[in-house]
Amino acid sequence: MSGTSAGRQGRFLSIDILIYEYHMEASEEEEELSVTAFTPWASLAGGLMIGAAAVLLMALHGRILGATGILGGVLRFDDAAAWRLRAALLAGMIAAPSLLWLLTGRGPEIEVPVSAAALVAGGLLVGIGTAYGSGCTSGHGVCGLARLSRRSILATLSFMAGAFVTVFVTRHLIGV
Repeated sequence: MSGTSAGRQGRFLSIDILIYEYHMEASEEEEELSVTAFTPWASLAGGLMIGAAAVLLMALHGRILGATGILGGVLRFDDAAAWRLRAALLAGMIAAPSLLWLLTGRGPEIEVPVSAAALVAGGLLVGIGTAYGSGCTSGHGVCGLARLSRRSILATLSFMAGAFVTVFVTRHLIGV
């Protein structure tokens, strides 16, 4: 490993450790203080896997990797070959956290600080949005942007603007 590469790796590791230590100190001293963990290596690995899956699906099957389209295609049985492919992709999405748990002894940490009603309402709004927007964040944000699709660029900008407004309203105006 070259000195430059080792230096970069050391900086990322140092940042991870500093943020983790800060988070631990903050949680011990003040329970209300919350710091979002900065995980560059896990994020990079996840991004590379999503990108590789999108490229392979396009190269091998000529299909866009859009999670909502995959789920919708599994729910409506119109073409047996396409259904099998979508079911396999969906099974992989479900099996991946189980594999992580088997390999590491712990699964992904998921905290949902809202009620079941809010989750259902959010899911319905996302479903309506993906129907009107002709796709979801994975289809437009990953695959569409990579293809420089104008429609996907506009859709992704809309997703981001909606997310910014939602966070601002819920955190600063409503106080959730």
